[in-house]
Amino acid sequence: MAMDLNGKVALITGASNGIGEGVARHLAGRGAQVVLADIDETRGKAVADEIGGRFVATDVADPAASTAAVAFAVEAFGDLHIAHLNAGVTSWCSMGDDFDPEAYRRSMSINLDGVVYGIAAARRAIKASGGGTIVATASMAGIVVAPFDPIYAANKHAVVGLVRSLGESYGSEGIRIHALCPSFAHTNIIKGSEQTLIDMGFPILEVSDVVAAFQRILDSDTTGQAWYVVAGRDSEPFQFRRAPGPRLD
Repeated sequence: MAMDLNGKVALITGASNGIGEGVARHLAGRGAQVVLADIDETRGKAVADEIGGRFVATDVADPAASTAAVAFAVEAFGDLHIAHLNAGVTSWCSMGDDFDPEAYRRSMSINLDGVVYGIAAARRAIKASGGGTIVATASMAGIVVAPFDPIYAANKHAVVGLVRSLGESYGSEGIRIHALCPSFAHTNIIKGSEQTLIDMGFPILEVSDVVAAFQRILDSDTTGQAWYVVAGRDSEPFQFRRAPGPRLD
């Protein structure tokens, strides 16, 4: 059954473009009160004005900024029911002789730390609002190997592991938490590389496909799962194999 979003309060990071913008527009169109959080103030404010939402400048690499964004949402609309932790960047950080520690830290601070800080900040507010859903944008690179950007794969695998590990404990608090794992989509993160990816055999998703997967997550009654989004398939949770236990001979 489709979740009734009328009057629900949602906070979205990385909301000024791409997947975050698509989700913000979708939720607002379904009656939710939406707070857009991003470092791009000009674009973020413009999108917020268009959809009747609110904007808060947020650098997700700063834990205080995530706390402030949650407080802003609660102050603006009284509650928080949905947190979409979507802000992310590619790393293009080589693990060869030209390894760049600054590029590594930037990728980890946004893609992993930003999710950790966002979850920590949103949890208490969502619990106080009677429960809700946290969705962290990971990637198919968080499920499979990604030799073209191993640091990106590392932080996305970490997001998937974090979400899976929190599922049961947060479920007891009325909070469902999931990872959204799209393949390449038409967003700024791949701008200029689209044809190269297509030539490599990667069909490019429309943002609307990822937004539809986000809605499937909201409509589900499960938690602690990684939902893949790939071309030509309905999004669903990836089925991880159970790790082998000790041999008891």
